[in-house]
Amino acid sequence: MVYKAYAKVNVFLKIVGTRKNYHEIQSRFMLVKNLYDVLGFCPKKTHEAFELVGDFNCSIQSNTIYKMYQLLRTRGYVEQVDELFENVALHVKKNIPTGAGLGGGSSDCATFLKMVNEQANLGLCEEQMIQFAQVIGADVAFFISGYESANVSGIGEIVTLYDEPILDIEVFTPPLECNTALVYKMYREHFLHKVSEIDTAFAMGNMASEVLLSTYRIEELNDLYAACLKVYPELEAYVKEGWFFSGSGSSFFRIKNG
Repeated sequence: MVYKAYAKVNVFLKIVGTRKNYHEIQSRFMLVKNLYDVLGFCPKKTHEAFELVGDFNCSIQSNTIYKMYQLLRTRGYVEQVDELFENVALHVKKNIPTGAGLGGGSSDCATFLKMVNEQANLGLCEEQMIQFAQVIGADVAFFISGYESANVSGIGEIVTLYDEPILDIEVFTPPLECNTALVYKMYREHFLHKVSEIDTAFAMGNMASEVLLSTYRIEELNDLYAACLKVYPELEAYVKEGWFFSGSGSSFFRIKNG
């Protein structure tokens, strides 16, 4: 059995405030159904308690899947999790680029949690899984929700269904990985004075994604766009008319054949 971990784009992303070291957002997340990682089981080849097989560009301790594995064990599910992975490894076929603003790590983490919940019969409800998700990362809750389109607020933990037809999204990712922490640091240091008005952000939240993309320019839809260009000026070479910017980058997207 395999599980698909879908990518997402931020149709819009507005920074509306700060919460200590975090930034409060109003955003529209939408799944990209033609781009996904694939999670499944494969035979174990090591004696490690948890064997993770895949093309990752980080240490296993930094991997969101491994962090969720560890969290489950510390929250009282040691026996079930260890039994599940006693003879099998977790295999992840990576298709979502890293550092691309597409939520690949968060989606993998959420999909892994759903996978273990089903296969190890943990009996976690959605609310419990969202609570676990919030420990690992802000975007994970959206992928737990199962929504195809949602308004996301707070620091990413508040996810509200936006009922609309999912768009056929085309994604282009330059050969460049963007560091989310650096982009947000640049925003705070140089662009925080431009923090979006909450009324404007809420108004965007009431507009259909297709309308948003036909109404606003790239820099109007994503408050992190200018900060990302300042950190990675080489990104400007990939900007094209009619394309929009997802998250903290580096991916651009548009409605397919749009």
